Amino acid sequence: MTLVPPTRRYDYVTDGLEIYRRSFGMIRDEADFRDFAPDLVTVATRIVHGAGDVDIVSALAATDDLVSRARAALEAGAPIFTDSHMLASGVTRRRLPADNEVICTLRDPAVPDLATQWGTTRAAAAVSLWGPRLEGAVVAIGNAPTALFHLLEIILDGGPRPAAIVGMPVGFIGSAESKLALSEHGLPEGGQIPWLVVHGRRGGSAMAASALNALANASELA
Repeated sequence: MTLVPPTRRYDYVTDGLEIYRRSFGMIRDEADFRDFAPDLVTVATRIVHGAGDVDIVSALAATDDLVSRARAALEAGAPIFTDSHMLASGVTRRRLPADNEVICTLRDPAVPDLATQWGTTRAAAAVSLWGPRLEGAVVAIGNAPTALFHLLEIILDGGPRPAAIVGMPVGFIGSAESKLALSEHGLPEGGQIPWLVVHGRRGGSAMAASALNALANASELA
């Protein structure tokens, strides 16, 4: 079968790299990054791009060591754990510095029974299947507030500690509260696991994947 393009009827940019260049240029012109460290500006720019909303900058917050700790972990080959397959699919593999494994356990056969037994969501139950590999990993939660709460509970119970947590669950029930819990959590010996959040109800897989892609590689190109 021979494919032919449709008749061009609209004036639009078709070069992918040019779209990225213009998009990031507009973001830099319109967004206020004055309070952001230089390494976080790159991450914030991609999050704004994923959200399509420069005002999301006002809701962004992170620890000072978030970018350095997450990048170091990924460069050392750490896996990435996500709470949804949509988020996992949004990670651009060619940006990963060590061909890092991207893992989502939501479809594991054990998840439905665990969720029923524990009286929680499947997304939360799936987090418990990450096991020892969670230690030193990079985690991104972009869908389920219950998954973020569950992750924090595992950590505070003495479980494995990830190198960094991107907390961007979206929604009306528990979303803002789970991100506040992440930003306020403290480890028994003091300090925090490095974190990045979009405070409030906004979030989602697109923004969380954008954050991961920026943490994996500082380049603005796709």
